[in-house]
Amino acid sequence: MSSLKKIKIIKPDDWHLHLRDKKILKKILRYTQTFYRRAIIMPNLNKPITNCKKAIAYKRRIINASQLNTKFEPLMICYLTKETSLQELKYGFFKKIFIGAKLYPDQSTTNSKTGINKISEIFHILELMQKINMPLLIHGEDNNFDIDIYDREAKFIENTLVLLRKTFPELKIILEHITTKEAVYYIEENNSPYLAGTITPHHLMLNRNNMFIGGIQPNLYCLPILKRNIHQNALRQAISNGSTRFFLGSDSAPHLYENKINLIGCAGIFNAPSSLLCYVTVFEEMKALKYFESFCSKNGPNFYNIPINKESITLIKKPYKILEKVSVGKEFIIPFLSGEILNWSIL
Repeated sequence: MSSLKKIKIIKPDDWHLHLRDKKILKKILRYTQTFYRRAIIMPNLNKPITNCKKAIAYKRRIINASQLNTKFEPLMICYLTKETSLQELKYGFFKKIFIGAKLYPDQSTTNSKTGINKISEIFHILELMQKINMPLLIHGEDNNFDIDIYDREAKFIENTLVLLRKTFPELKIILEHITTKEAVYYIEENNSPYLAGTITPHHLMLNRNNMFIGGIQPNLYCLPILKRNIHQNALRQAISNGSTRFFLGSDSAPHLYENKINLIGCAGIFNAPSSLLCYVTVFEEMKALKYFESFCSKNGPNFYNIPINKESITLIKKPYKILEKVSVGKEFIIPFLSGEILNWSIL
């Protein structure tokens, strides 16, 4: 890193990304490719990615959708169900078809209707994953509807994660898109080589008040939902102390505008056009730019035990206006911070 006017870092990876499929995939992939060398692709499509054949086909669709010359590697994830085949999972991991497997509590987020109700249902799968050192990615929210939506992450840690880690102490776990001080403290206090967390730009930049200023803001509705500012501040402190247990996962999740403002609006924030610029903005605000490269480009590969990228990317202190919408045929997607101006641009 040189100065506050220019920052050169190893090209980052996005460790949590939704690309969807078909016409949306073709329209939005370029925004991730611009900033990131690799990305973990979430498997919760309408028909989830539950086996090797589906993963290979989806990866091919992603590569074929590329419209830029930049190198980009999709890293595929297996969507876990009670019926997941141990043989399939092991084969997929050893053949590098899958980089990990994803635990969605049933009904916890978009397309999670075939998720897991009780963690004990998949203990036999987790036992294998621990044995072969296959990472488990977790949407860490308790899906009990009697639990307040703002408490579901903390309750998941208390009710499920503690037992899970006691049962499988050497299972590599990524608690994805953490949003609470409880998640930050749990990861920091355990300080385990088998436990990490990803953090999104929108949970760093906003809190739940932002969803209701000037009326309801459906484009800021996501799961896990935005929390109180004490939780936002805990996340900002977590990225500012140099811990290697936290890394970049944008959770960019596009939905057509009509589905965001629908009677039952979809959860998800599409931040791919600006996510890296949002992260550098927060790191600068926190006077933590010396940790920016590690968070974006080193901590993730080190945890997943894959090589750090060789390419680099340069950001400059120059105003950047975020595009207002992405057209998808006659429809469109509204990006995070649509039309707003950030102080950083890509060179």
